[in-house]
Amino acid sequence: MYALVEFMGKQYKTEKGTLLKVDKIDAEPGTAINIDKVLLVSGDSVKVGSPYIQGAKVSAIVDSHGKDSKIIVFKYKPKKDYRRKQGHRQQYSIIKIGDISA
Repeated sequence: MYALVEFMGKQYKTEKGTLLKVDKIDAEPGTAINIDKVLLVSGDSVKVGSPYIQGAKVSAIVDSHGKDSKIIVFKYKPKKDYRRKQGHRQQYSIIKIGDISA
């Protein structure tokens, strides 16, 4: 059984026990989260929402937080002596999917 959910403006495919890497959540590790924006649930039959399924929810637990590897943002214009170098590390949270209820 799996579900497609919308969480913080992005869509994810979830199954029970899956670890999802999402944008940073302001919650301590071990905190329970309920996701109410369920777009699709597939089990014995497929339920599709328009846009969301009424009464369906996915429960998850915040597992950990971290930072991605550094990316370099380099802007350059030829013959104009314009160069800008900037680094960025995106923060993320890992959540573990618990139960999918439709």
